[in-house]
Amino acid sequence: MTESELIRKAQDGDVAAFEQLVENYQTEVFNLAYRMTGNYDDAFDVAQEAFIKVYLNLSKFKGNSKFSTWVHRIATNACLDEIKKRSKIKTFSMSENVELDDGEMVRDFEDLSANVESNFERDEQLKAVNKAIAALPENHRMVIAMRDINNMSYEDIAAALKCSEGTVKSRISRAREALYKMLENEGIFDE
Repeated sequence: MTESELIRKAQDGDVAAFEQLVENYQTEVFNLAYRMTGNYDDAFDVAQEAFIKVYLNLSKFKGNSKFSTWVHRIATNACLDEIKKRSKIKTFSMSENVELDDGEMVRDFEDLSANVESNFERDEQLKAVNKAIAALPENHRMVIAMRDINNMSYEDIAAALKCSEGTVKSRISRAREALYKMLENEGIFDE
């Protein structure tokens, strides 16, 4: 079966055809992600995220470019998103003077204890948020994940869920309100 036939079948909902497309590109996408992130686990996550985006946007592929180009563009954007997330992470270091026979040098160590309390607080808040999201009804959980976690546009979510943008916005609003109330009850928003 040709790639064009696989694409057409996948666009029509044939899961086996989509799986074949993934199999055809998974090594290339993973290698790209690994080169850009430099980490096996991050590359695996980015590749998976890229294929989710390919799946969700497959109906938008019109064949104006090669499919491989389109897939690589999505993978590249997923990598850039991961790198952007990483750049927001701060690291701290400590210095240590080391006496050598021919002088002195400074050895730097990452300060792993920096902001331990705030990291613990953030982790606890993250656990509470994840627990609250898991408690949402499926249709609310899905739109929160698509919009607030995966940063999908309203248009893409509507296309993925086969509903109007107005419906998507309404669901997101209700989901956020329910999520806020749950987190408020957990004391996350207490001052």
